[in-house]
Amino acid sequence: MRADLHVHSTYSDDGRQTVAEILARCKELGIGAVAISDHNVMEAHKEADTLGSGIIIVPAMEITTEAGHVLALGIREPVARGLPVGETIGLVHAAGGIAVAAHPYRAWSGLGEQNVMGHDFDAVEISNGRSKRIGNLRARRLAKRMCLPGTGGSDAHNVQSIGRAFTEVPDSCRDHEDVIKAIMDRRCRAFGSGQGTSGTAGTGIRSVLRWFRRGFRRM
Repeated sequence: MRADLHVHSTYSDDGRQTVAEILARCKELGIGAVAISDHNVMEAHKEADTLGSGIIIVPAMEITTEAGHVLALGIREPVARGLPVGETIGLVHAAGGIAVAAHPYRAWSGLGEQNVMGHDFDAVEISNGRSKRIGNLRARRLAKRMCLPGTGGSDAHNVQSIGRAFTEVPDSCRDHEDVIKAIMDRRCRAFGSGQGTSGTAGTGIRSVLRWFRRGFRRM
């Protein structure tokens, strides 16, 4: 089963796809599970649960910490933004979720190698559809060095990008808890190479413009 474990909806201020559009696209592509991990909010998974799509909805959120982004999978309530990395991970665990180091080598929002190695992460995102290919390769090496499972997600902000990176989990998964257990048991594989130079440049320009509009505040 393919699971796209990093997707953004219009509940994120940079997302351009509705929850219904995300689920329709996942169904079209044969994706069996999706984590709509909006920035610091969790309304999307509640809406997704009401749509009855037949797709496994992994409740998730991309949390902005003091140092960069943490992907929380399996939580049901939001975790506060702006906290130290270690405190954020502790809150994710207390909420019953797992903490994934999102795109660790991304210049604008990645945690960086030392922040990942210095904290109790459960997994590392090793295939991100919007990251540079070299960043994904380095993330894969980092996960191996730390003996952690690796996840994949498109980081899609529009329907065309869904599924460009994903996590393969066993077809026997029936709910989000099964998906998370498969990750923790290392019964998963991440696929997707990431963006080339031109795609990354475009993403960077858009990120800078949004940063200006937010008053120089981190996403």
